[in-house]
Parts: sequence; structure tokens; C-alpha cells
Amino acid sequence: MPASADGATPPSPDTVNGIVWVASYPKSGNTWIRAFLHNLFDILNGVQTKEHDINAINEFTAWDLAASRYERHLGKPAKRATRAEIAAARPIVQAEMADQTQGLALVKTHHALVMDRGFPAINLKVTSGAIYVVRNPLDVAISFSHHMGIDLDDTIERMALPNTETAVTDTSVYEVYGSWSEHVRSWTERPQRAFHVLRYEDMLASPVVTFGALARHLLLTPNAVQLIEAIDRSSFRALQRQEAKSGFREKPDTADTFFRVGKAGQWKDVLTRRQIRRIVETHGEQMRRFGYLTDD
Repeated sequence: MPASADGATPPSPDTVNGIVWVASYPKSGNTWIRAFLHNLFDILNGVQTKEHDINAINEFTAWDLAASRYERHLGKPAKRATRAEIAAARPIVQAEMADQTQGLALVKTHHALVMDRGFPAINLKVTSGAIYVVRNPLDVAISFSHHMGIDLDDTIERMALPNTETAVTDTSVYEVYGSWSEHVRSWTERPQRAFHVLRYEDMLASPVVTFGALARHLLLTPNAVQLIEAIDRSSFRALQRQEAKSGFREKPDTADTFFRVGKAGQWKDVLTRRQIRRIVETHGEQMRRFGYLTDD
């Protein structure tokens, strides 16, 4: 895993190498997972006695979209490259990230697990595992709408669009989302022992059980006190408090705050019947798989 600024590294078996993806559709809990892991690494390493700085949340987790990683292979700025050229470079960039890291490399992503212009969006040849977080799309729509600063109906339509991709910017290449259903299906349709799937709602309702299972999946062995401390340090309230005090670098200019509500079921008070019907009609199959759609 990547070393921190002071040389400490997350506990990990030295004999295991490759990327472990922290994956999700946007606004589904990816940052929360990374905050928990950073706090747990701190506690297990004994290097920090307070909450991990949210603006150092990439200390142990990398990002595979940085344009600079691609430009070494493209020979030009990413914004001047075609998407086909970027897609071809992506498996090479991800392999380099794995090769440059001792042990496991935790890498966040919002990519769907799909082929992109003939190349994998996720290079499974250098993948050791994945953590995939799924969240009720009825709540995702609300959070994503605030995050992007666009109308809720437009967000719901965006979540329904197949093969959705983001823009290429001066600092990042594009990501391949697909629709919400495409994204969830791509990561969860074929269960794999190395892929750990968890629900955002269970992170809220049963944090000790849910985060404890996540730690075990990564072969980490915190005791009960350490686990609860890591959960407390990365609670939504703690993350909100940090953002209010120091801001959060990952917050887009379109959003008032990044850590907005952190609750499940807000859709009951926000969405109209028409909006609920549209989401259910579009994503009902995957919603039912994860317990978001019942006969009631």
C-alpha cells in the first residue's frame, strides 16, 4: 500500500500485491469508506491520535484519473487526446500504479466494470480485489443533484442514461459511469470472493458489523476498541465538522457542501411520486436485488 508522508504504511500482507479498488457510483459512500480506512490505518499504526485530516484522504488511497499519469504515455495534454487514446492508455497507467506500490494499492474509482472502446476501464490483470458500495438510487439522486448543482429531474435522467461518461479536464481524464443500474450490475452481477460488496444503508444502521466485515476482507484485525474508534473518527458528523472548519478539496464548486446529510430514506420527504416512479421503472431490477424495492 502507498506510504504516508511520515513513512507509515497501512497494515497489509507483504506477500499480496495489486490494486484493491474502492468503487461506487458517485455519491454512494466512497469517501466515507476511504475516511474509515485512513482512520483505521492511523489507529493500527499508532501514528495519529485524532481524526485523519479529510484533506489528506488520498494519503493511503490513489486516484487513477490524474491527467499527468496519462500524458506520459499520450505524449500530449489529455485534453488534446481522443477518448480512444485515453482508453488505450488506461490499462497501462493502472498497471504502473500497481507496480509502483509495495503490497496492495487502494485506488478509488467511479468507473463501471466495463470495456471502453475495446479496453478495460478496470485492469483486472493487476487487480487483487475490490470494495464496492451500493446505495439506494432514490437517495443517490438527491445527493448527486446537490453535488452537481443541477435540477433533480435532470439528475434522474442522467442516472438512467446508458454509457454515461464524464468530461476530460486539465487535471483529469474521463470516467465511465454508465447508468446507475449498469454500474451496479457490472460490479455485482458475478460475485467474486475478492470483491466485497456492502450497502450504504448498512454502514449507517450497523456500522460495527459492516465496517468490521470490511476490515476482515482486507485482512486487517482491529480489536473492538480500535474498530469503534475508527468508526467514530470517520462518522458523518465528524466529516461534516472537519469540512465546516477547514473545507474539503474534493468538493466541486457546484456544491454548497460535500458532506451534506448522510442519511438513508430522505427520498420519502423530497421526491415526488412521479420521480419515484421514474427511478423504480428504470432501476427496479437492481433495486430489488439489494432490498430497495419490496412488494410493499
